Amino acid sequence: MRKVGAEQKSTKIPVNPGGMDRGPLEFNSRVAKKVGEVLSVATPEVVTVPPTTTIIGAIKTMTGYGFRRLPIADAGSNRLIGFVTCVDIVDFLGGGIRHNLVRKKFEGNILAAINADIREIMNPKVISIEDTSSLEDAVRLMYEKNVGGLPIVDDRGRIKAIVTEEDFVAMTAGRRTGMTVRDYMSPQVVSTPAQMSIEKTTKMIVQKGFRRLPIIQDGILIGIITASDIMKYMGSGEAFKKIITGDVRDVMEQPIKTLVRKALITTEPRVELGEAAQQMVEKDIGSLPVMEGGSMAGIITERDFLRALAEERGITG
Repeated sequence: MRKVGAEQKSTKIPVNPGGMDRGPLEFNSRVAKKVGEVLSVATPEVVTVPPTTTIIGAIKTMTGYGFRRLPIADAGSNRLIGFVTCVDIVDFLGGGIRHNLVRKKFEGNILAAINADIREIMNPKVISIEDTSSLEDAVRLMYEKNVGGLPIVDDRGRIKAIVTEEDFVAMTAGRRTGMTVRDYMSPQVVSTPAQMSIEKTTKMIVQKGFRRLPIIQDGILIGIITASDIMKYMGSGEAFKKIITGDVRDVMEQPIKTLVRKALITTEPRVELGEAAQQMVEKDIGSLPVMEGGSMAGIITERDFLRALAEERGITG
């Protein structure tokens, strides 16, 4: 059973009262039957940066555009050579192995480290797909490799577009699937206490491979924190000023609850999958806590919509 966090494991967590948007939907299985070019659902206007871009430059690009992932491409040919995600960034800023670069190569000088080239922390082993591939090819590859985004390249390795889990959520939004949230939610949710430090939360996200963590205060769900939230906090504003002046501990010791700013949007197990997808698209969020009887019964994420599509196409077997 996939977990969504760590600390204070609970499958029944009360939540602060909040609205759950509803609306009439239709699906008709168009998603399940469609096998077209992957470019038909991908985002064609891809923002890339060259490998010589500084780490702080990449952070600013990602926070400015609201990206969770950033392709690294050769400046001259636009050939894809690497990839960096928000998890890689928080890893570098203090969460895990990439932070060793700060300690060892730059002797703890964070200002020097963030001005290093992004190729220092990018992942050069990029999983990509050709622009002639079908949608089914993309679903299969993303599902089997457990990746949230897939760069699309031509026969020369030049990046042309990108397809993400968000695209599959958007495809599902507002359609009648015949499936419910209960069918695909993760019922075993692991959460973290609101008073846990940002440093410990960051390490948890990086080391355990979590994309998001439900935050609990006094036994009540108060919000969801993602790696993107932590990257934005550490890469901008007062937090960033403290980081570059060496006052990293003050930043990292703050309780994780200080980053909970978005209103909590939830759903219920009986809700149609297309309706839940519509909520996520409209609210621009990557997951929905699933509430039943006033408690948290599970969570459904973008990954679950990819899984639903993969199962519909017989890919998971």
